[in-house]
Amino acid sequence: MFDEKFEEYLKKERSMASTSLRAYISDVKEYDIFLSGRGKSPEEAGNADVAAFLMHLKDAGKSGATVNRKLASVRAYYDYLIGEDRIERDPTGNIKSPRIARREIEYLSIEEVNHLLDATDDTPKGIRDKALLELMYATGMRSSEVSLANIYDLNLKIGFISCTQENGKTRIIPIGRPARAAMERYISEVRDTLIGENGSNDALFVNYMGQRISRQGIWKILKFYGEKAGLSASLSPQILRNSFAAHMIQNGADLKSLQEILGHEDITATKMFLTLSRNRIMDVYDKAFPRA
Repeated sequence: MFDEKFEEYLKKERSMASTSLRAYISDVKEYDIFLSGRGKSPEEAGNADVAAFLMHLKDAGKSGATVNRKLASVRAYYDYLIGEDRIERDPTGNIKSPRIARREIEYLSIEEVNHLLDATDDTPKGIRDKALLELMYATGMRSSEVSLANIYDLNLKIGFISCTQENGKTRIIPIGRPARAAMERYISEVRDTLIGENGSNDALFVNYMGQRISRQGIWKILKFYGEKAGLSASLSPQILRNSFAAHMIQNGADLKSLQEILGHEDITATKMFLTLSRNRIMDVYDKAFPRA
């Protein structure tokens, strides 16, 4: 039988975000129901039962990524059971995660990023948007994180922003000189005017109503300037975040530091950017070596 205390374990021990928590609970309950059909409980299951569950998911047409997530959920449940002294051996120990077909990572070149950042003008909206785009590229922050950022999270004197994630964890991200300059101009020349008398005094970025800018608002800004810079109508916050990560890796950033800056719970998510560095090395080799 599924142990309801597992939810508390995920909250306290893993500081898991609400969306991930719900997915893990749902996955383990699905696993529990599958085992019930085999006349077993999770405590009684062995390697063969876990493998059968994964085959069941594959036969049901689940993607490799979905199967991997469900396996991670089951592994977390067995970690919990071991910690509670309910079992001695983890039946997922010898189970390998299914291979996932690699998706092409979409990101902008440095030249394209420069075109994007140069597409703003000197109107109040343009000054605000320049600061927003510069900050997103300089930090790799998610659109939700930028939307929720407050003015007191920013320290321009030292050059960093305190970013609070959905799971409640906070990470400190450095801000480069161009982004700092754009933020200083926005705050000194535009922000108070946009806020007006009844606006949101805490929000770092506000809209023309003086209220905290929304994720949808950020998406519209990127789409507008992407088209204006001649890039793509599908330019998204994720592509700008990918661009930050790709350029960091290509210029020698170490994986662990990048993981911390991006706020990835699992370094596997960060490792996908290593392929971009390898591809760049091959491109340089092909162009520079006479017998390539």
